[in-house]
Amino acid sequence: MKSHPANLGKISDLTVAHYNERAEAFWEGTKDHDVGQNIAALLQHIKVDPPCKILDFGCGPGRDLKLFSQLGHIAVGLEGAGRFVDMARSHSGCEVWHQDFLRLDLPDEYFDGVFANASLFHVPGSELPRILKELWATLKPGGVLFSSNPRGSGEEGWNQGRYSVYHDIESWRRYMADADFVELTHYYRPEGLPREQQPWLASVWRKAAG
Repeated sequence: MKSHPANLGKISDLTVAHYNERAEAFWEGTKDHDVGQNIAALLQHIKVDPPCKILDFGCGPGRDLKLFSQLGHIAVGLEGAGRFVDMARSHSGCEVWHQDFLRLDLPDEYFDGVFANASLFHVPGSELPRILKELWATLKPGGVLFSSNPRGSGEEGWNQGRYSVYHDIESWRRYMADADFVELTHYYRPEGLPREQQPWLASVWRKAAG
């Protein structure tokens, strides 16, 4: 499945189309997922007093966006799929930015935390260093980024209509270190299962001085 993207616009358009076409089914299949462990992993490392400004990067239909808001934080969603943008605004009542992952327009030093749950794995490896630097720039000094991605061994390409990259911890550390992030912790999910039954790699990072 190794691939070198030649047309980034096509990658974005087809991946977004996949989610738009399946928006209702995606919501039904994920609305009850418990990602409390991931939300706690982000919040416990943010050093400012609440409420925190949180960017939910790839917020989907707004499940986690609503939870951040219920916890008393100022949550902003960012999503590429228009159907998800509408659903997230309606479900959460939060501000949601409709932006392509590969064409971001983010304010500098604005957020205390970035929550990238099951989203950054859609960014091609060739573009990931740039996108991570843009997320670094939108964090306040000392801000925290959480990511969770399906783990693998560097496979990259199309999988069931979506462009996906499957990182292991070593490669993910290289990407994050090159973007001036410092690792705080990492773990595998779902918790409590043997490693071969834990397909998700979660990790937490602090913005280092650039």
